[in-house]
Amino acid sequence: MMQWTPTEAVTQADEGMDFLLIDVREPEEFSFCKLESALLYPLSEMTRWESELAECKKPLLVYCHHGVRSARVCARLAALGHPKTINLAGGIDRWSIEIDANIPRY
Repeated sequence: MMQWTPTEAVTQADEGMDFLLIDVREPEEFSFCKLESALLYPLSEMTRWESELAECKKPLLVYCHHGVRSARVCARLAALGHPKTINLAGGIDRWSIEIDANIPRY
């Protein structure tokens, strides 16, 4: 499984890489804080949406709070045949520390 730090993710976006940003936290976490342009796909509902994302042609940058849940999702989507899933190392918490201190930490 590929993994990017928040800094690497910003660099890839700045260089024009087109990927979907997928948040796998729960709705209450998402409503508290999120990354701009992120789409919410809660891990607790994965059986409902996993085939949709597995069939997506774009690379998927997946994140959660600290990177554990998103790593599980990346592994599952890869097993279902998605060609490029990328886990955001450290999740939104690390993003807040390294990239945007305006994103609340919890």
